[in-house]
Amino acid sequence: MTKKTLLIGLASLFALFQLTTVQAGDSKTVDSTKTLETAQAFLWAAGSGDMEKLKSLMSDDFVWHNEGDKSLPWIGNWEGKDTVLNKFFPEFGTALKTTSWTTDYSFAHENQAVFMGTMSAILNHSGEDTGKFSWAVRVQVEDGKVKSWNWLEDSYAISKAYHAKK
Repeated sequence: MTKKTLLIGLASLFALFQLTTVQAGDSKTVDSTKTLETAQAFLWAAGSGDMEKLKSLMSDDFVWHNEGDKSLPWIGNWEGKDTVLNKFFPEFGTALKTTSWTTDYSFAHENQAVFMGTMSAILNHSGEDTGKFSWAVRVQVEDGKVKSWNWLEDSYAISKAYHAKK
């Protein structure tokens, strides 16, 4: 089984187990199509650097979470719209330059959306290229706003490139 197939399968399984279901008797239903549209708009805004669009799509208690090597300055939880916009994005934006990007899969169930793809980047700290790697993100949407963004990537490739000697 290829690494990409395994990652896609694991991310899909993870998303399946994490999806929130409506309990019996709940009258509130969530439109998966609207969830996916909101999450896609957020993904597009993040990729294009449209900070005003991102700001309009974020809930005030928004959380951006990056898994990975904690020695990298952008890894971990970033809580609150202001923190994400004024601390995380400037830190992350100066850390790497994306050199390739694909979004290969997307799906939604109620208030959760998942995207998967591949990317490569050059880490500005070291000048090292990550090579092509897989990524996935789980997005929670509440009342038309993105509440959480849980980013998963090949953190080994990122860390290796970040810590490479110049």
